[in-house]
Amino acid sequence: MFKNVFRSGFLIRTAHVLLTWVITLILFLHDTDLRRQRENGELMQPVVFSSLVLLSVMLYFTVSLMDPGFVLSDSVKGSGEELEEMIPQNPIPRLRRCGYCLLQQQPMRAKHCQACKHCVRRFDHHCPWIENCVGERNHRCFIIYLAVQLLALLWALQIAWSGFHSSGTWKLWLIVNGFLLAALCVVGVLSLVVVLLLGCHLYLISINSTTWEFMSRHRITYLKSYSDEENPFDRGILCNLWDFFCMCRTVVWEQVYYRGSHNHV
Repeated sequence: MFKNVFRSGFLIRTAHVLLTWVITLILFLHDTDLRRQRENGELMQPVVFSSLVLLSVMLYFTVSLMDPGFVLSDSVKGSGEELEEMIPQNPIPRLRRCGYCLLQQQPMRAKHCQACKHCVRRFDHHCPWIENCVGERNHRCFIIYLAVQLLALLWALQIAWSGFHSSGTWKLWLIVNGFLLAALCVVGVLSLVVVLLLGCHLYLISINSTTWEFMSRHRITYLKSYSDEENPFDRGILCNLWDFFCMCRTVVWEQVYYRGSHNHV
C-alpha cells in the first residue's frame, strides 16, 4: 500500500514537515494568544491547535505514500469475458493500450504518469508537493487533507495576527516581530493556494470530472464526441458528491460511460 519513504519525495516531505513545525514553534514562542493561554493554564486551544497540526501532517503522509490506484497488470476488473459483457457492441471508444507500461487494456479514465511510471485509475493529476499522483484511491483523502490543512492555516493566521505589538520605530518593530511577520506571510500565501486548490477540486467533484479531463478534454478520445458542457459521467451534483465521498468501491467507468453514451445518442 505504501511506497518507500526514502524515494525522490523524501526531501519534499521533510521540507513540508520542517516548515509546518517551524511555523508552529514560532506561534508558540511569540507573545500570541496561543502562548498567553498556555501560560495562564488554559490548555484547550494549544492542545486542539497542536492536534490539528499533527492531524494535517499525518494526512499529508497518508496521501503522499498511499497507492493512488496504480494499474499494475492486465488482470483487472473488466477484462476478458466480463469486459465483453460490460461494454455492449456500441460505437464507443475501445480501451487503449498503454505505450509506456505496456498494459494491453488501459481502464477508462486512467492515464499513465511519467513521474510514477504507472497507469493510475481515474487519474486527476500528479502533485509535486506530495510527490505522488492523485487518483481513484487517494483523491478523497487528498480533499480531506486540504480541508484540514486550510482549517489549520486559517487558525494559524489568526494566532499570528494576535502576536504583533507596536514599537517606537519601524526598525525596532521588525526586530521584535520579524519572525512572526515571516510566518504570517508564508501562512497567508499557503492559505490562498489551498483555498483555490480546494475550491477547484470541489467544483470538479461536483460535476464528476478530473483535473486531467477538464484541462485536456480535447485530447481525450472518450470525450471528443461530447461538447464542452457535456460530461458522460455526470449524475448531478448531489449524486456526484455522494459517490465521491461515500462510495468505497472501484467504479467500472465503462459502464457509466455506456449509459451516458446511450442517453447522448
